[in-house]
Amino acid sequence: MTDFALNPDIDADALAAQFARDGRVQVKGFLAPDSAEALHRLLRERGDWVQVLNSNGKVFELPRETRAQMAEAVRADLDNAIYAQARSGFQYRYESIRVPDGTAARAASDDPLARFAEWMSNGEARDLLRQIVGVGAIEFADAQATAYAPGDFLTGHDDAVAGKNRHAAYVMNLTPVWRTEWGGLLLFHEPEVSGFAPAFNTLNMFRVPQMHSVSEVTRAAAYRRYSITGWLRSGGR
Repeated sequence: MTDFALNPDIDADALAAQFARDGRVQVKGFLAPDSAEALHRLLRERGDWVQVLNSNGKVFELPRETRAQMAEAVRADLDNAIYAQARSGFQYRYESIRVPDGTAARAASDDPLARFAEWMSNGEARDLLRQIVGVGAIEFADAQATAYAPGDFLTGHDDAVAGKNRHAAYVMNLTPVWRTEWGGLLLFHEPEVSGFAPAFNTLNMFRVPQMHSVSEVTRAAAYRRYSITGWLRSGGR
């Protein structure tokens, strides 16, 4: 797989000023084109996606094989339960491939996603992220790949978790073609509703805590909404 490389034309000073003012920013053309295209191919070809959802504060993970074996009635009941909780509480449904946080675990992994997460956690990439966010204490980026299919969503939350030392969240968008009306928008709830539509090779970053959600992907969507997401953190790992 192609080595990861930053776009050399990124204007870090302008992005840092925007982040300081607004608490969020889009870094368009974050990666060199070959790097972004290679990551997109990787996500489309992977078969180890696991659907994640919330039930009463607990995370449930369903591999594709498990879902394929479900009876249609069971799958319908599960969908109904997911949407019922989304009406008045925190809920989500999407597919994920998780990446370990530890340096040793990433070094021992042959997964390009682990290599990408470690690249984000060192050298010029980390220097750029520190400059934009304005936090020199950022030590590493945690990561997971995410895929939102029709019907998938993430309701409002602020990412604040005690002890995680999250300074900013990021979404590395990796779907080459996306129409805004397909949904999957990263929405910010305050001071008024605004948001970012998925845009290929664009890194969205926003300060933590900040109330946000991902709107439901519609049945019209021709592709999954692919991304690599995580937080920029301090405090060791």
